[in-house]
Amino acid sequence: MNITSMGIDLAKTNFSVVGMNQAGKIVLRKTLKRDKLLTFIAQCPPCLIGMEACSGAHYWGREFQKFGHTVGIIAAKFVAPFRKGGKNDNNDAEAICEAVNRPNIHFVPVKSPDQQAVLTLHRIRKGLISERTATINQIRGLLAEFGIIIAKGRYPAQNTIPGILEDGENGLPFLARRMIARLWDRIKASNDEILEYDREISRIARTDDTAKRLMTIPGVGELVATGVIASTPDPHLFKNSRQFAAWLGLVPRQYTTGGAIRLGRITKRGDSYLRMCLVHGARAAISRLDDKQDRTSLWVKELINRRGYLRAVVALAARNARTIWTLMMKKEDYKAMPALQV
Repeated sequence: MNITSMGIDLAKTNFSVVGMNQAGKIVLRKTLKRDKLLTFIAQCPPCLIGMEACSGAHYWGREFQKFGHTVGIIAAKFVAPFRKGGKNDNNDAEAICEAVNRPNIHFVPVKSPDQQAVLTLHRIRKGLISERTATINQIRGLLAEFGIIIAKGRYPAQNTIPGILEDGENGLPFLARRMIARLWDRIKASNDEILEYDREISRIARTDDTAKRLMTIPGVGELVATGVIASTPDPHLFKNSRQFAAWLGLVPRQYTTGGAIRLGRITKRGDSYLRMCLVHGARAAISRLDDKQDRTSLWVKELINRRGYLRAVVALAARNARTIWTLMMKKEDYKAMPALQV
């Protein structure tokens, strides 16, 4: 069998494999157990192996590369158009094998174990923040049942809850007080754990040269810097800075027909977590503009007056994304440009 490309439908135990020759004809169709997959791949001549971007894809990609294979990880939405017939493992593997041979398909870069470890830290921290917010909202709703209202926001709630639990004359029944006290203990434990993760992210950012370089950009902090480094193995994968911003979903959605160009809201494609961090970073940078007279600050102020605060925040986030790509390519620190003299 002269196999030049393979598509593998990843799973927990059973893996469907489809192989094609140079003419695009299927010459292999096989289902393998998990413990047999690497042995089979090691026996195959070096070829192009395609997989959907899912849990375990980066691990298998690294393992396949050790045997000299070229690995292409593809987003699932780009595989679906090539599927023939109903959705099953064999048809998925065939669609992956078909898609990986297309010249205009963009592959997801294979991440290293260290990069995945940093992303694990980010994801656990994000999950804890979501759980803490949900718990605070739950306490707010439970207390409202007893006529006790807490102001909006995390800090007002955390400042108010201890006093409510200690107040023995607010009409809160003992059982409810005990249950809410347990929820409050969970929030305090989450605060301590999130603080520990923040310190770990700070340590990573301080010891990484690229992260320190990116943090010279106004609006780019430790979360954005470490997240970008962990998610973007090689900036050379992007042709220009706009392509990098598009990868993050920070470019306008385009609807063009008959020569009429219509630009809408941002596409929101790509990594939603990095996009969120960039937007919050831009929000923080705008809050500290004050009397700054560099070119970017004056541009943001003019944009706020002309298009509004929220659009200016997203525009600055997109600009920062482009600057990040530029600094990663040139390996330079950010230098604020002085205002143009009129």
